[in-house]
Amino acid sequence: DNITMSVKAAKKALDSAGLHASDIDLIVYGSAHQDQMPTASVRIQEALGIEQCGELSIHANCTSAYKALLVASDFIRSGRYKNALVISSSMSSSELRAEYYNQAIVKKEELFLRYFLSDGAGALVLQAADKKSDGLFVEHTYMESIGGKKPSAMLNHRPAYWMNPKQEYELGYHHLSQMFNDQLRTHFHDEDGSVFIKGLKRMIAKYPFNINDLRFFQVNFPSKHISELIMDECSELNIPRKKLYTKMSSMGYAGPPMAFISIDRILHEEKLKTNDLILSFVTEVSKFMQAGYVLRSY
Repeated sequence: DNITMSVKAAKKALDSAGLHASDIDLIVYGSAHQDQMPTASVRIQEALGIEQCGELSIHANCTSAYKALLVASDFIRSGRYKNALVISSSMSSSELRAEYYNQAIVKKEELFLRYFLSDGAGALVLQAADKKSDGLFVEHTYMESIGGKKPSAMLNHRPAYWMNPKQEYELGYHHLSQMFNDQLRTHFHDEDGSVFIKGLKRMIAKYPFNINDLRFFQVNFPSKHISELIMDECSELNIPRKKLYTKMSSMGYAGPPMAFISIDRILHEEKLKTNDLILSFVTEVSKFMQAGYVLRSY
C-alpha cells in the first residue's frame, strides 16, 4: 500500500544519504488524495520508528510531490528543521481495479486512467548545509493554480458531506474519471499557448536561471507523446527536445512520485557535472494546478 511503498523508498533515501531514521526531524508526504485517518505522514513516521518529528501530508494530485519539496526546502532554509524526509507515493491500482467499479454503470471516461497509471513511490532527503558540494541543491521551487475559471478534468463525484457507502457505490460516485483528449485539449490549450508552457514561463520569469546549464528536463506527464508535444513548445524557451528526461518506457507513469523517482534514476544512472541543472514541471488536470523545481549539481 501507500505506506509500505513510502517506507521502502524512505529507507533507500536514508541509506543513500548516510542517515538513520532517528536523524530526521521533518517528514513531508505528498500523494494524489487520501481518505484515511490518521494521515500518511504519521503512519510513515511510526513505521520508521521515529518517536518525534514535524510532519505534513499534502494531497494535491500530481503537484503534491512538488509541493512537499517546496514546503520542506522552505522549512530547511528558514532554519526550522535540519534533516527532512520528503516522500511521495501513489497506489492508483486500488481504485482502478475491476472489483472497485460498479460494473453495471461504469463509463469509458472512468476506465481511461487504468491504462496509463502505475503504482510507485519515491523519496529524498533534504539537509541544511553550510557549503554546496557533493550533491544536488534546491535552487527554486514553484507552485500555482490556474484552475479558477476552468472545469475539473479529473474527478470523482463524492460529495463533501459523506453519504451512505452503499448508495455511493450504486450511483458510482466513487469512480475516478478524466476527460478524453478532445475535451481536455480545449482547457489545456489557450489561444496564446498551452497552460503548461505559460506556467513554465511564469516560473522562469520569477526564478530565472541559465538555460545553458540545463542537463535534464523532467516533464511529469503520463505519455511520451504528450511530453514530446510539450517539448516542441519549449523550443521557444531554447530548451531542445534532447533535454527531455523520461523513464516511462521502462517504469510506466506512477503519478506524483515520478518527480522523485526520476531524480533517483538520474543520480544512479547519469554522471552529473558541477552546475548541471535538473528542471521539472507538471500540470495536473483535476483543477489545473501546476508546480516545478530546479536542482543544481555541485
